Amino acid sequence: MQSIWNPGQAGLAPAGAATARMPELPPAPCEPDAIRGQVPRDIDAAYAHGLGVVLGTRARRRGVRAIVVGKDARLASVELAAALQAGIRASGTHVIDIGMAATPLMYFATRLTETGAGVMVTGGHDEENQNGFKIMMSGEPLVGDDLRGLQDEVRAQRQADARVRAVEAAGARMHIAASPCYVARVTSDVRLARGVKVALDCNYDATAALAPSLLEALGCEVTELSSDSAEAYTRPRMAPSDPRRLAGLAANLRYSDNELGLLVDGDGDRLAVVTRSGAAISADRLLMLFARDVLARHAGAHVVYDVEGSRNLAREVRRLGGRPVMWRGGAAHIAGKMRECGAMLAGEMDGQFRFRDRWHGHDDALYAAARLLEIVAAHESPSALLDALPLECVTPALKLDLAGIEAPWLVDALRARGRFMGAREVIELDGLRVEYEDGFGLARVACGGNAVLLRFEADSGTALSRIQEDFRRQLLSVAPDLRLPF
Repeated sequence: MQSIWNPGQAGLAPAGAATARMPELPPAPCEPDAIRGQVPRDIDAAYAHGLGVVLGTRARRRGVRAIVVGKDARLASVELAAALQAGIRASGTHVIDIGMAATPLMYFATRLTETGAGVMVTGGHDEENQNGFKIMMSGEPLVGDDLRGLQDEVRAQRQADARVRAVEAAGARMHIAASPCYVARVTSDVRLARGVKVALDCNYDATAALAPSLLEALGCEVTELSSDSAEAYTRPRMAPSDPRRLAGLAANLRYSDNELGLLVDGDGDRLAVVTRSGAAISADRLLMLFARDVLARHAGAHVVYDVEGSRNLAREVRRLGGRPVMWRGGAAHIAGKMRECGAMLAGEMDGQFRFRDRWHGHDDALYAAARLLEIVAAHESPSALLDALPLECVTPALKLDLAGIEAPWLVDALRARGRFMGAREVIELDGLRVEYEDGFGLARVACGGNAVLLRFEADSGTALSRIQEDFRRQLLSVAPDLRLPF
């Protein structure tokens, strides 16, 4: 099947002819698990084509004959995916096109086809003018230095030769319907004791093409909210934790007989949960529930979580006989630590969950939702079960926007000059987490923009106020003009 993308229309010449200018590479991402940039300033069809050539060439060197390609519901993703596929095929490597899809479906399709190689064209829940590429090679996502090395390879190819060399035979393009296979695989393993009535919000994005059918195949009765992917072109993109989405789902639960509300990120890697009480169950509390299930089968297993996680999580994992492992936030760091210690389960406060127990260890909100429903279906009231999970006095992530000073400088200065009263331990994995006997305070550089994220937790309101006041004094001693969000 021929690609609908025409290289000439995007300023690229056919194989063997000189190509037009390729734009400069986008900067390395804050969380180095994807190539990100603004369209068309940082990323355009010429860049996508060049990336495809390099990926296809790398795959051929490793004996890989095909690369899986998927895309999200952005309009720009149509052109970028077509250009990427043309570049891969120009290298002589075949393309397996899974069409518009959630990112976990790309991960799954690389296993289904036994290629271990795939690219997802997606901007996640970022604004419409943002886009990028999540890349898998040899069965694992490219992150950190590997991803930067790939970008260097694209740059070297661009500088050394402005031509796309002809190969003996261009790669073919084939389409597969991966969604039914994904649904069949999950439902063959995850079994619900009964059907659960679920309100589902996919934010009008690519996940809407898969999530409802998966939940229905599991036996759930699904009420779809914001699930028409055709609306993705006109509706604003919002993270699962966005208060507007949480409020909309809470309203549905209040005036319906749905038992639980699920919110899934646009490209399917983040999950949020709302109960009939209107409460949003934080990811660390969900991780406690998952740990109860996983550790019952894997005694002594490691559970990895990020520095924002509650102290209750570590306590619960230890109580269950597991080994809690706190680590730096970000998909690349958590995935790397999970592989290093052989963890069966991992999670982050932004709603990303990874299972190596019965699954492949990739961030997959749809599979996490299935595992959650398997657990709660054994209870008469799923919402009551979730509401009863341990909860301290805790703040949400508080964003401190900065002007005149850089966020890394502020965190470094706080680390070097801070004198925290009564602190039991200072953890410097990712920013600064100060542990007290009755709580903690956290300051770390925010991903995207010049800002610092702050989070506080304590056994009581009085302790929470005391910890915040301690942080207030130390922050103002470093930068007296700060306007703190607490």
